[in-house]
Amino acid sequence: MRLNDCHNIADFRKLAKKRLPAPVFHYIDGAADDEITLARSTAAFNDCDLVPRVLAGVETVDMSTTLFGKRIEMPLFLSPTALQRLFHHDGERAVARAAEKFGTFCGISSLATVSLEEIGRTISTPKLFQFYYHKDKGLNSAMIQAAKAAGFDALALTVDTIVGGNRERDFRTGFTSPPKLTLASMFSFATHPSWTLNYLLRERFELSNLKDHIKQGSNTAVTVSEYFTSLLDQTMDWKAAEQIRAEWGGPFCLKGVMSAECARRAIDIGASAIMISNHGGRQLDGSRAPFDQLAEIVDAVGDRLEIILDGGVRRGTHVLKALSLGARAVSGGRLYLYALAAAGQPGVERIIGKLRGEIERDMKLMGARTLADLSRENLRFR
Repeated sequence: MRLNDCHNIADFRKLAKKRLPAPVFHYIDGAADDEITLARSTAAFNDCDLVPRVLAGVETVDMSTTLFGKRIEMPLFLSPTALQRLFHHDGERAVARAAEKFGTFCGISSLATVSLEEIGRTISTPKLFQFYYHKDKGLNSAMIQAAKAAGFDALALTVDTIVGGNRERDFRTGFTSPPKLTLASMFSFATHPSWTLNYLLRERFELSNLKDHIKQGSNTAVTVSEYFTSLLDQTMDWKAAEQIRAEWGGPFCLKGVMSAECARRAIDIGASAIMISNHGGRQLDGSRAPFDQLAEIVDAVGDRLEIILDGGVRRGTHVLKALSLGARAVSGGRLYLYALAAAGQPGVERIIGKLRGEIERDMKLMGARTLADLSRENLRFR
């Protein structure tokens, strides 16, 4: 199986599984507990049908939108995810360059393996910084200032990681950051020599924005769940979120909002956007799918906040369903991480191109010239 054999996210998942050691693949692929929410997040789109308009004369379409005050060329962007140089040695560099090529936002995590400064220096298109609220308040301020200095356009405070989720696949495979050899993982690393040599012989793996403050994750092996539980501040509340917004001073988003009540409170503290997200099913198993919560939240606050649907997206039709319900934009992580693992930047570019092509084709089939032509009249729920 090669890059040209990959036509959708499922194909890239198969290729990523071949190219990654088992602990690393299952970190991307896995979720919390019984992984019910992981499956539900994509399955939710199946309960909604599209109703097209015909004879619309749609020779060309405009799929651009604005987000955080920035124009982007498509309503899909690459959600921030951690540890990307474990999946491919170019990591966030490859993902950010691919996003730049398609004129859309890229998201960079606090747990990124490339610095905010480098991404800001090399990428000209819009950038979102995903902020984790640590116990170390000096670190928090340092990251905010680094994002400002690097010219990031918006900050997203992640609010659904008050403790780490129960990611049982990671326990079974022995996955940690940085990776460590165990009896369970040794064979898998040995049978994936290309990945192993890239990891050992290229630049040293690190959490670039954290290494000067925290050893865990860069010099001391730790699971992501342990990192969240031990190093993130469990006292974080609405007052703390408001203080972060004030310190940032620019477009501010809460990532992980799943209720209309919390969306209303986001407005009260001055947020300009929310990401409806269950963290890819990695935190609270049994929680609802983001798509299932979208209509309720749009009805409550859609005229006062930019609403981003994050998670579960696998097809262009999923994007159109979310936009028809009132989302401003859609984002996802696994949808490009499999491609990154499979083929680096060319893989990410190929899957973004495939999804962009699906959105364009499906807009024409829906009879929509612009995103504004999509509405709930185009949907029927089973």
